[in-house]
Amino acid sequence: MSGPADILLWLCMQPSPIGEERALCDAVQARLARLPLPAPAHRYGDSIVVPVARGRPGPHVALVGHLDTVRTENGPARIEGDRCFGAGASDMKSGLAVMIALAEALDLGALGCNLSLVFYAREEGPFADNELGPVLQFDPELSKVDLAVCMEPSDNKLHLGCVGSIHATVTFVGRTAHSARPWEGVNAITAAADFLSRLRAMGPVESQIEGLTYRSVTTVTQARDGGRGRNVVPDRFVLNVNHRFAPDRSLQEASAYVRALAGVSGGADASVELTDLSPAALPNASHPLIKALVRAGARAIEPKQAWTDVARFAARGIAAVNFGPGENAQAHQKNESTSLLLLQEGYAIVARWLAALGS
Repeated sequence: MSGPADILLWLCMQPSPIGEERALCDAVQARLARLPLPAPAHRYGDSIVVPVARGRPGPHVALVGHLDTVRTENGPARIEGDRCFGAGASDMKSGLAVMIALAEALDLGALGCNLSLVFYAREEGPFADNELGPVLQFDPELSKVDLAVCMEPSDNKLHLGCVGSIHATVTFVGRTAHSARPWEGVNAITAAADFLSRLRAMGPVESQIEGLTYRSVTTVTQARDGGRGRNVVPDRFVLNVNHRFAPDRSLQEASAYVRALAGVSGGADASVELTDLSPAALPNASHPLIKALVRAGARAIEPKQAWTDVARFAARGIAAVNFGPGENAQAHQKNESTSLLLLQEGYAIVARWLAALGS
């Protein structure tokens, strides 16, 4: 039987950049099929739902983790001292390692709660491509879950709720001219000056929700199509604007805010297209199963100042929380790594929590 560290290294040795998760999904499914499960895993594309315990008197909880990693530069998967190095070591193969280790080590016959494991693909891309969407839509048992724990890297802290996210393509349109006679054209880049100045002057807007502080922010993350040549007045300038909004605002309200901020309602010189819309999720700080996870040893309670798939569960009326042993600061880093001490601690916390749910 392998411990969490060995399982993490095994996971990191199998590359799974977004869009290439199938081999890892096959390997995880084959590994867990050797356990005395009450039923075979349900497969959806490159994602699986594994029924670990059924028919228990306690609540039904799901441990949830994505198989994919971002595409980044990493050396070979390896363990050096207290750290495991490899793409996704923190985000979030450390969480997957805890899930697999628990399934392999627990006395499943004595487990007092109902337990599902969800391994899914394509989390690190657009909202619409994420396979957790169809998994939640089509799996007959996940709608009955009392709490989903998304094993995102959180340093063994509870990250409650999440902020929503909207990406918008804002396009400023001008008219070409020779740069020696700019008055004959309209410069699309300078036409964006007022909009960019407004964004630069904006600070975070804080929202207090259930005693937690969430920050709404708006950031330009890309600029392109900024000119045809060195001596041509540019007639097109395209910005990607990312708006992150607190859980006290709906997706519809946040969308209206982005459109108003761009100032393009009816204007002919610019346009806005909302390209990737992800809702926010409320914290559920008073949920009894979340309070039990605190008692099991979670290090702290903090707001999730990012988007995660807790929002997908929340949209379906299922309480969810972010909790995982990965190091939050290591997510998406070059030469990613995570602490094995945090990994072992996270395993122990979740094991205690599951045991307490059956008492």
